[in-house]
Amino acid sequence: MVRLATWNVNSLGARLPLVIEWVEANAPDILCMQETKLADSAFPSDAFAELGYASAHHGDGRWNGVAIVSRVGLEEPLAGLGSEVDAQGCRMLAATCAGIRVHSVYVPNGRSLGSEHYRSKLDWLARLRAYLAEHDSPDDAVAVCGDFNIAPDDRDVWDPAALAGATHVSEPERRALQEILEWGLEDTFRRFHPDGGIFSWWDYRTGSFHKGMGMRIDLVLLSKPLAARAVSAVIDRDARKKSPKGNKPSDHTVVVVDLD
Repeated sequence: MVRLATWNVNSLGARLPLVIEWVEANAPDILCMQETKLADSAFPSDAFAELGYASAHHGDGRWNGVAIVSRVGLEEPLAGLGSEVDAQGCRMLAATCAGIRVHSVYVPNGRSLGSEHYRSKLDWLARLRAYLAEHDSPDDAVAVCGDFNIAPDDRDVWDPAALAGATHVSEPERRALQEILEWGLEDTFRRFHPDGGIFSWWDYRTGSFHKGMGMRIDLVLLSKPLAARAVSAVIDRDARKKSPKGNKPSDHTVVVVDLD
């Protein structure tokens, strides 16, 4: 069994005790993290090494940053998409773990429809699709995990009408995600939870978490050979709560897929 997880930690500097607490309790084999907000030199590799995890990180200490930690090997790390879209920050990191080519991705937010940031988001997604075609094969074991800042369809938002005209749910974003899936990936969580209504992100404001006002924007996309090995997929809602040790949560929670 290989346990693969992804989590936008919203500042690993602030969230490290919570992450360590969750790792100790849930024993993922591979954990992708996004929005670490750390420079490579500040990444707490020693803390993960003490738990038996190798690590790779891509960050410049500002708003983005992505990481992979693994206790089943970590080889051939490769950072960035290799193009001008990397000017948007440190948002993609790949490595091979237990024979799986794992990608930790943090897709740009987009901010508002029609803005320069929105157009840049669509460009970034297109470049990710091209990167997969250049570097990977859908016939191999490939995982693309992270914060996509896109709810795949209306089942993945608390109220589609309330979000009309906003980013994360627009047709061009969803089409860009679909083009990535059509390269040869499956939204594996959907297979186990087809009815929707299960979310991975809730705004900190207005009690959104307790009101159930969330979105599923954190995804685990698996190539067909790898998806065939999936035996379960869950979103750990408890990790969005204040932990038993008093550690404060991210506004995202963890998505976990177990592979046979």
